Amino acid sequence: MGFGDYSYEAHQAIATARAALPAQKVFNQRRCHPLMNPHGVQFPKSRDSDDHPRTVSIAFALDVSGSMGSIPEQIAKQELPGFMKTLLDCGVTDPQVLFMALQDCADTDSSAPLQVGQFESTAELMDQWLTRSWIMGGGASIYESYDLALWFAARHLKMDSWEKRKKKGYFFMTGDETCYPNLFARWTQQFLGEHVPADIPLAQVVAEAQRTLEVFFIVPDQHRFSQCGGFWQQHLGQAAIGLAKAEDTCPVAAGAVAITEGAVSGLRELGERLRGAGYVAERVQRITTALEPWAKERGKV
Repeated sequence: MGFGDYSYEAHQAIATARAALPAQKVFNQRRCHPLMNPHGVQFPKSRDSDDHPRTVSIAFALDVSGSMGSIPEQIAKQELPGFMKTLLDCGVTDPQVLFMALQDCADTDSSAPLQVGQFESTAELMDQWLTRSWIMGGGASIYESYDLALWFAARHLKMDSWEKRKKKGYFFMTGDETCYPNLFARWTQQFLGEHVPADIPLAQVVAEAQRTLEVFFIVPDQHRFSQCGGFWQQHLGQAAIGLAKAEDTCPVAAGAVAITEGAVSGLRELGERLRGAGYVAERVQRITTALEPWAKERGKV
């Protein structure tokens, strides 16, 4: 997957056309779309092509439980075109984007705790997978099944960036909870159709994902970060990022990609690029402040 050219203008038109629509009209799935059911799915692929000879593979795993459901809506109505434009303006060529949606495997209302799309390069196809996601709501436990999404990303994404160039892809999870201490074998069997011989400690799942992916966990505000950020920092260091506002999810992710790819030298140049792209000073400050601990850890201030 991932053929075709990206058009910011076409993408912005899609977002603008739905800006006033209620979320139920944008995300109208009332069950898991059959093409997003990961049971038995082998490998969503991010492949090089004549159109995109050096792909940069980027996966978003969006928590769609009740407390997090606003982020997919913001991405679909406003932020995804800006994410792509920021990447391209910074000189990140050939991005391909995949969307996943996640919730708690133990939630009795959830028949699809993981939904998985495909890597795409065009505005229309990216948007199609995003809006096929079933925004389930609910979620009453202290955990979400981020571990299942991590495991799928670690074992089931095929990326030419890694296979040909040993260049990691990117995996951005949004969330506001902690995670189960183990990935339960019964859930990989039930929801992925994949047999694993025993439960797997979360630290091992994270390490497996980090072998081929730059893994980030993005929390939508500082209040919720104070509740779960320490847990994720234990596993991801400063790649566990607390935002000031949920709407900054996409530009923070774009900034992390641009810095890691070397498209900008560090946080200071990123801020200059964002201001040049029309971001107001207050938002640039929010974005760079959110990224600062991670950028310092990388020596990219």
